[in-house]
Amino acid sequence: MRTKQELTAAIRRDRKAALVINAGSRRGREHCERARARLVAAGFDLLGTYRTDRPGQLEESVAAAADLKPDVLVVGGGDGTLSTAGRLLAHRDIALGLLPLGTTNNFARTVGVPLDLDDAIAVLTQGKVIDVDLGIAGERRFTNHVGVGLSADIMLRTPPRLKRVSGRLAYPLTALALLGRHRPLRATVRAGDTTHELVTHQLYVANGGFHAGRPITADADADDRLLVAYPVGGATRRGLIRATVRNAATGHRRTLRDEPFLAVGELWLETDRPARVEVDGELCGTTPIRVGVDANALRVMAAADSPDR
Repeated sequence: MRTKQELTAAIRRDRKAALVINAGSRRGREHCERARARLVAAGFDLLGTYRTDRPGQLEESVAAAADLKPDVLVVGGGDGTLSTAGRLLAHRDIALGLLPLGTTNNFARTVGVPLDLDDAIAVLTQGKVIDVDLGIAGERRFTNHVGVGLSADIMLRTPPRLKRVSGRLAYPLTALALLGRHRPLRATVRAGDTTHELVTHQLYVANGGFHAGRPITADADADDRLLVAYPVGGATRRGLIRATVRNAATGHRRTLRDEPFLAVGELWLETDRPARVEVDGELCGTTPIRVGVDANALRVMAAADSPDR
């Protein structure tokens, strides 16, 4: 395994890359050919280009691209796409290059990759390799978050067309449609010797620093060996709406020391009834579930001035 500095030097010098684009992501179909052309124009030697259009094809394409042994595997898509790529590239001598083409692009925001396609490609040519943590939900690694409650129902019910047309608004629009019949969960969060009991419609466990395109707190990130568990509101639907608005408006001013955030390295989550779990926007089983941290598991191309612990 090369050092991060050696891998950065190889990417800048040799420009040996592979490209995977999820055409099913919000902007994937629109930018598929443009992304390939821009990478070639930037001097990258594309060992392979893969466009995925159907469920199940993404993992096959990322695995095939990684087998070509590029120095950087460039992946275009949303948080679910990048989470899949991150899981498959964990602890490998390949850097993940991000082209944020999704709806909220939380992971790209966390590591400071611009959302504009040309600016994101500039990071690949001028940036550096950093390593970040991955979360582990059960046996599944993830980049950004685990959601239990309403968010899992939203991921199940949000129409893909609505996401393409409305962007980030697709999720709150779907939430409002589902909220009238949603029942709150009684959840138990165990971390070490501490047990937290709460009743809420929504509980998140975040590895990254952003949710729904907004900062979770001013000091949450994906390179601190910590998970951030937090409910959104209490037992009432009105409380959920108020807390959602407050989190979006004030996240950049809050810290991990504030309530209701619980920053830990590992936790066990149970609910009073089996509840769907979504992992970076993909449904992944039900509660109970263990969530932990795989420290410095993933190498990512980030801006040259990005912090790296």
